[in-house]
Amino acid sequence: MTRTPLNVLRTVYGHDAFRGRQAEIIDHLLAGGDALVLMPTGGGKSLCYQIPALLRPGTGIIVSPLIALMQDQVSALRQMGLRAAFLNSTLTQADAHRVETLLRRGELDLLYIAPERLLQERTLELLDEVRSADAADAGLALFAIDEAHCVSQWGHDFRPEYLQLDILADRYPGVPRLACTATADGRTRDEILQRLRLRDGRVFITGFDRPNIRYRVVPKENARRQLLKFLRAEHPGDAGIVYCLSRRSVERIAEFLVDQGIPALPYHAGLPKEVRRGNQERFLREDGLVMTATIAFGMGIDKPDVRFVAHLDLPKSLEAYYQETGRAGRDGLPADAWLAYGLQDVVTLAKMMDSGEADAMHKRRERQQLDAMLGYCEVVDCRRRVLLRHFDEILPEPCGNCDNCLDPPETFDATEAVRKALSCIVRTGQRFGAQHVVNVLRGSEGERIRRLGHDRLSTYGIGADIDARAWRGILRQMVARGMLEVDPGGFGGLRLTESALPVLRGERTVEMRRESLRTVAAASAGRKRRSAALTALSADDEVVMDAAAEALFERLRARRKELAAEQGVPPYVVFHDRALAAMAVHRPTTPEKFLMIGGVGEKKLEKYGEDFMAEIRDAGADVDGEAEAGSAFD
Repeated sequence: MTRTPLNVLRTVYGHDAFRGRQAEIIDHLLAGGDALVLMPTGGGKSLCYQIPALLRPGTGIIVSPLIALMQDQVSALRQMGLRAAFLNSTLTQADAHRVETLLRRGELDLLYIAPERLLQERTLELLDEVRSADAADAGLALFAIDEAHCVSQWGHDFRPEYLQLDILADRYPGVPRLACTATADGRTRDEILQRLRLRDGRVFITGFDRPNIRYRVVPKENARRQLLKFLRAEHPGDAGIVYCLSRRSVERIAEFLVDQGIPALPYHAGLPKEVRRGNQERFLREDGLVMTATIAFGMGIDKPDVRFVAHLDLPKSLEAYYQETGRAGRDGLPADAWLAYGLQDVVTLAKMMDSGEADAMHKRRERQQLDAMLGYCEVVDCRRRVLLRHFDEILPEPCGNCDNCLDPPETFDATEAVRKALSCIVRTGQRFGAQHVVNVLRGSEGERIRRLGHDRLSTYGIGADIDARAWRGILRQMVARGMLEVDPGGFGGLRLTESALPVLRGERTVEMRRESLRTVAAASAGRKRRSAALTALSADDEVVMDAAAEALFERLRARRKELAAEQGVPPYVVFHDRALAAMAVHRPTTPEKFLMIGGVGEKKLEKYGEDFMAEIRDAGADVDGEAEAGSAFD
């Protein structure tokens, strides 16, 4: 039978239909075209280059920046019966030679390689040899450049090696090239096309929305306690990532969570390499671990059941925030993006930007990115709309799955309060931080205020009717709206901008969000804790998982863990939770019905079918695989 993309999708990957523009992209590459593909995390980018690589003569070369994750990516492909390998510095010389031999013989479907390794002249000569080989199955099927946003010098994940990947256009003309990423605004897209010389390639934008992720921002008060409350209320036992700005914070938060009975591990560039590798492997292979990390961790993480990503410090840009939050819910199931931030975060980031070695234009760009991030945090409308608009995507209706949609914030006329704050900042010399300004406004009797003579100012005590927390919220929103700026050279002092003058002169009014102690339960709109089994059912699944199905689900998870441990691979490489939930509900006990489970291809049926069907039989399913309530497969 002639192999077609749909046939490969069904028999190898175990899915019945393509999603979005996958089929269109695959057909374009099969015809020899180049492309730039922007697809949200979990949207199925890998299929867009894996299936053409399987159907075109030769080996597909996948350029990936993450050596640590190649092994798991290759393991997952091998589970499906594909001939996959990687070439990187972790291999012994003998193992690398074996992979190169397989490549020369045309005995690999897919080869993963880091950009640094690819650009070595020895590797390029190897690819030259492969392309000109006479063997029937030899040759280069395509080049796929993953995480293509790394080519952008303006981006948060810039890798200088990516700038040299334009060599592929000259050295291998006629070999299709696909650049793919989940994160790229208009400027970054143009940069990818230009620097990788894909100007004649088609651009496929399938959208940036991740509707399964719930976005939430809270004012930072006591970040540790706020995080603990969030995890205990909504994510007990779940895997997740907590991002911190500094290495010291990463280690302290990990220790704090462990002390509170939550298994957590640290990850940052200052840890020994073997510790980082060990912690990452544990996170990928174990259930319910929390990784506390700097942004050094995460890009390309394939773990599908990350149920939350929490930020304890403000990200530098919306691109970084989108990329990092996108590591949650890769399986398409409900997940949370939770962010706690305060004005001190702005001060810290402004200092970092000001002290960097970048030129004035780059610093100005960084400041614009931070301003956009602040605007997102303080918006009173749908957060998802703001986030998607940054990537030139319009969401026609409010999403209904962010804190502002679920629990609309109260707003008030803040004009008088803003004018008081502006007057106070002017009279104190525009060189003090938020806390001192709040103390003067509230008439605090501190020694420093008396020493500076600020207790004799006309603005001393004029804001005593507003509590300190509310004043901090007002000042934070003033910074976010561009009325105030943080002076990084003046230890975080607040100073007025041109935008503040119309308000100060009484020519403009200001509406603001009223600070409130919204509880986790309120912000969650009553979301109740769901078992792992219930979470694993898709939102549109009409089947109700009863107690027996939940028990079977846990039994299948235990068996999956055993099989994964025997092979030294993460459990999700065997089957995703969604597949196990479908097995628990539909109880297939024949090969034909087992193949009807999403994510079960022929190789996985052959390798695991009997193991899991035996568990189902032992759990009491009848021999036809039909529960008393009936089967959705009939």
